[in-house]
Amino acid sequence: MNFQNKTVIITGASRGIGKAIGLKLAAAGANIVIASKSVEENPKLGGTIFSAAAAMEAAGGKALAVQCDIRFEDQIQNVIDQTLQTFGGIDILINNASAITLTPTEKTEPKRFDLMYDINVRGTFMMSRACIPALKNSTNAHILNLSPPINMDMKWFTNHLAYTISKYNMTMIALGLSAELKKYNIAANTLWPRTTIATAAVNNLLGGEALMKMSRTTDIVADAAFYILSKAAATCSGNSFIDEDVLAKEGITDFAKYSVVPGGNLYNDLFV
Repeated sequence: MNFQNKTVIITGASRGIGKAIGLKLAAAGANIVIASKSVEENPKLGGTIFSAAAAMEAAGGKALAVQCDIRFEDQIQNVIDQTLQTFGGIDILINNASAITLTPTEKTEPKRFDLMYDINVRGTFMMSRACIPALKNSTNAHILNLSPPINMDMKWFTNHLAYTISKYNMTMIALGLSAELKKYNIAANTLWPRTTIATAAVNNLLGGEALMKMSRTTDIVADAAFYILSKAAATCSGNSFIDEDVLAKEGITDFAKYSVVPGGNLYNDLFV
C-alpha cells in the first residue's frame, strides 16, 4: 500500500505507541489525525497533541491535532468532522487509546472499572462506529486495535480480571467488525507486542525503570503496524497479530535494535 495522502486517525497518539505508529506512517506520506486528550504537557507523561502533530509533519506527513476524550460521542464526532473537512476522507483507524489498572476484583474501584470500560471497550466501539461511513469510501480501509489475542489461560484472569476482560473486548470488537464489514472490504485486525514496550504506563504504573530496561522501544510495534496496514484489506482481516510474527513474515528476525538496553533480558507482555 502507498500511504501517500492516506488519512489515518490514531487515538491516544500524543505519546507512546500511538505516536510511534503515526511517525512511521507520516514518514510514508500519510495524513495523521492525533485524537488525544493532552493539550498541556504532563511531566510524567510527556507530549501533547500539538507536539505530536509537529513531529508528524517533521517526519514528512501532514497532521491534524484534535483534542478528544473517546468517552464522549460529541468529541468523537468532532474528530470525524474535522478530519473530513481537512483531508476529505478516512482510510485507517487505529484504536490505541487505553486505560490500565492491574488490580484484583476486590481492589478495583468502580471508577477504575468504568474508566477501563469507557475507554477500552465503549470508546473503541464508538470510534469505530463513527469512522465506518467514511471508511466505506476508502480503497483500502483498515481498523487496527492495539489489543491482545484472546488467551483463555486462567492466569490472565486471576490477578486483574477487569483489565483483562476490557482488553479482550477490544479484540472481540475487531474480530466482529472483520466479519460485519467484510462486504465493504474494510479490514479489522489487532496487534499486540511479544514483550513489554517502553511507554509512560510501564514507567509510571507497572514496573518503573527496572521494567523499562527489560522492554523494547515503541518502534517495533510501529514497524509491525506499517506492514499490517500495507496489506490488502480484502484479504488481511480478522487476525490477532503479534509484532514479532508480523516482522518475521517480512523477513525481519533480528530484533536486537528494538531493545531499550542492547542485549538485555526482555520481559514478556501480558496475554502472550
